[in-house]
Order: sequence, then structure tokens, then C-alpha cells
Amino acid sequence: MHEKKAYRRGFRRYAVVLSGWGEWAEMETITSRTNPLITRLRKLTGDRKLRRQQGVMVCEGPKMLAEALKWGGRLEVVLWQAGCPPLAELPEGVRQVEVPADLLKAVAPTETPQKVLFLCALPPFALPEELTGAKYLVLDGLQDPGNVGTLWRTADAFGADGLILLPGCADPWNPKTLRATMGACFRLPVWEGTLEALLPLLKRAGLPLYATALREDTVDLRQITLDRAAVVIGSEGRGVSQPVLAASQRTLRIPMTDRCESLNAAAAGAVVLWRMGFGGTQ
Repeated sequence: MHEKKAYRRGFRRYAVVLSGWGEWAEMETITSRTNPLITRLRKLTGDRKLRRQQGVMVCEGPKMLAEALKWGGRLEVVLWQAGCPPLAELPEGVRQVEVPADLLKAVAPTETPQKVLFLCALPPFALPEELTGAKYLVLDGLQDPGNVGTLWRTADAFGADGLILLPGCADPWNPKTLRATMGACFRLPVWEGTLEALLPLLKRAGLPLYATALREDTVDLRQITLDRAAVVIGSEGRGVSQPVLAASQRTLRIPMTDRCESLNAAAAGAVVLWRMGFGGTQ
């Protein structure tokens, strides 16, 4: 990577050398905290409604950027920390901006920024017209962004076909949620919808709805096949809500030692997802 000493109204030209070919890309420089882009990024980081209105998410770090590029994320703008030149070829039309380290820290969603911050278009996240897969994890009122992101990543790792968020869940486009996915947000679809909208989709797809809870029909997780199913994980505090329980064909119990009362949502979801992807029946 070589910088050409050519400056034009706050822009630099960088030669991005890939596969032996050099491509010139404009690099804008911003140093003011009152710049409209910086103000916009600050607002987007903390405002769920604004992210949805503008159709963008705020992502951070070279790992996330690499995943976005690999899986077809639609980038709008990339902020590079000064002294850290571009590490990857970006699609034509993506705005590139260099900012001082202190300015990146001021706008980034983390205390210690990872050298690069970017805006990426949101994918469609309304429930699809049909569920064409076989294995889905459904989250019911899961409010912790870290848990939602962790389960998104785990669902991707264990081969689920999608993650479905019922009302009351953390925003999937919250920067904390996205960070916990470690790039799974670009690989596995997430949808938001109501129970009333989900049930007809499951019926048409021939998929039963199970919930992790205790009632008279509860079965041991090891004794049921989950290769075609949607399984609900409830909120951290109250578990699966009553309407969702009433709509579930069966409830599932995760076996554990007598001295342990329960698992947190992320751990319970991970067990269910492993069983769904690789567990079969005993």
C-alpha cells in the first residue's frame, strides 16, 4: 500500500494494490467532531428508530468488514483510523474517510475502536412469505443484545436456517448485537415478526413449534428429533411467554445435574442448536 502525495480539498488518493494491479481510490479526511457524517454516526449508534429509518447498521473492526465484503454486504461509508490505510478492496462508490484516532474513539460504539468503522445497508428483516428451511431458532422477548448476537452466531455455526425474533427482543442491528455475531449477521438471515404472523408460516412449512419450558408434556431434549422444527428460547427473566407456550406443540427440557436449576438463554440456545444441527436422537 503506497500513499501518493497528492492532496485536494481534504482528499487523498491511495493506490490499492491487489493481485499485482493498482487501483486509485479517493480518501476523504475529516477532523471535525461537528462534521455531518460524524454527527450522523453518533446518532445511528444509539438510535434504533433512526437505524431503521435510514436502513443502515453501524459495524466495527476489520473482521466484520472482511465478512461484509465476503458475503455481499452493501457498504455505504468506511471510516479508517489515520495511519491505518485500507486493508481490502472496496466496491466502487463506497465513501472512504480517514479520521484521527481520537475522533474515531469519540464516534465508535466501543471504548477501544478497532481501527475501522463502517455503515452497511440493512438486509430485509420482515418475516418472509414462506419458510423454505427446516431448522429455526425463535427468540421470545430476549432483551440482552449480547445474548441475541451470541445466539445468532451459534445458530449460524450449527446450521440453522434462520433466526426469528418475536416482539420484545433486543434490536438485531444494535452495534453490541452485531459485534457478538462475529460476522454471522452477514451470513444467516434474521427476521422480526409477531407470533400471529409466524404460526401460519410454520404450518405451511410443516414445522412444529417447540418451547424450552416445563409443563405436563415436557420431553427430554435427547428424546426428540429436531431436524425439522422451530424451537423457542424465552427471555432471561421470565422465560417463554404464555401465548407462545400455548401455541407450542411440545415443551423441551435440557437435562442437567440436580444441583443446577437453569441455564442462561445463550447457553440453553446453544445446547438446543447443537441438538438441532448434530444431535439426532438417542
